[in-house]
Amino acid sequence: MKNKHILVLSILSFLILACATNPFTGKKTMAFVPNSQLFPTAFAQYDAFLKENKVITGTEAANMVNRVGQRLAVAAERWLTANGNIGYLEGYKWEYNLVNDSLVNAWCMPGGKIVVYTGILPITQNETGLAVVLGHEIAHALANHGQQRMSAGMVQQLGAVVGNVAINDEQSRQIFNQAYGVGSQVGGMLPFSRSHETEADHIGIILMAIAGYNPEEAPELWQRMKARSGGQAPPEFLSTHPSNDTRIQNLTKWVQEAKTEASKYGVTQFR
Repeated sequence: MKNKHILVLSILSFLILACATNPFTGKKTMAFVPNSQLFPTAFAQYDAFLKENKVITGTEAANMVNRVGQRLAVAAERWLTANGNIGYLEGYKWEYNLVNDSLVNAWCMPGGKIVVYTGILPITQNETGLAVVLGHEIAHALANHGQQRMSAGMVQQLGAVVGNVAINDEQSRQIFNQAYGVGSQVGGMLPFSRSHETEADHIGIILMAIAGYNPEEAPELWQRMKARSGGQAPPEFLSTHPSNDTRIQNLTKWVQEAKTEASKYGVTQFR
């Protein structure tokens, strides 16, 4: 029993010490894998992906993806500098690529490696709509959400280990494992993922406004996403993302905040 207590205390101490404060959210976040280790792995995976897929270059759409991404990265740096976080982007290597694929999607790997699929362009419609999407993806990188997801997965595994060590009876252990698997996913990992998406929406709309893009386009984009889905979606509590309606409500609420923040940087007119 003493050894079990020592194990639990050791794990709790590790969880407390392996945390970092994110300047965009002000929250203490799990950082079990340092960026110095995470970024090189992410960059290698990104390069491998590009080699295996059709990257579009030199077109108007490809140039727009790069242009919008660069403007948003500059906005992020302006925000960080103004808030006393000058060295925060050390190790980030921003890259924006348009990939020929019908998927309505975009993603960002830790350290700033971004892919936009051509399938999302009919939904974004224009440069400002694209800024909503890229602002959201860049926000994931800035908030270190990839690092946090890896850390959360480690916590989930540690919880299973602690439970199995603490429970001596085999039948009780099996019941625990079944309940823990479902409970940690629905009650832990999924809400964790949804909170990241909400954070990325919030940070993203502010960044796009600082970059000079009209934040009023953000809820409009998600109106189009909702129309495309035809209202078909799993219940929010079983999803990795907030519902379209939740996102529309949040983004509508944050429009004025984004404009106010942009005005601090002399941005009062928007594309």
